[in-house]
Amino acid sequence: MSIVKSVYSIIKSPLVTEKSARDSVFRKYAFRVDRDANKVEIKRAIEKIYKVKVAKTSALVVKGKMKRLRSNQAGKTVSWKKAIVTLREGFEIKIT
Repeated sequence: MSIVKSVYSIIKSPLVTEKSARDSVFRKYAFRVDRDANKVEIKRAIEKIYKVKVAKTSALVVKGKMKRLRSNQAGKTVSWKKAIVTLREGFEIKIT
C-alpha cells in the first residue's frame, strides 16, 4: 500500500547560500527535503510547485554536527537531507 505524500511535505524549503546562488547561473538549485523522499518524488514535487522541467536530481544526507551544550555536555544537531536539482535549458526559479 502506497502512502501519497503532499508536494509541500516533500520540499521543506529552498537553501539560499552563497554557493547555491553561484550555482543558479548553471540552473542548479538546492532544497531542504524530507528525509524519506527519494529522487523521483523530489523531481515531481519541484516540477509541480515551480512549474519547471527537471533534468537531474542529486540527493544527500547532511550529517548533524557535534555541539557543546550547557556545562560542556556533548550534543548533536539534527541530520537532514539536501537535494540539488538541475533544470532543463530555458527554465529558472526565482528564489530571493
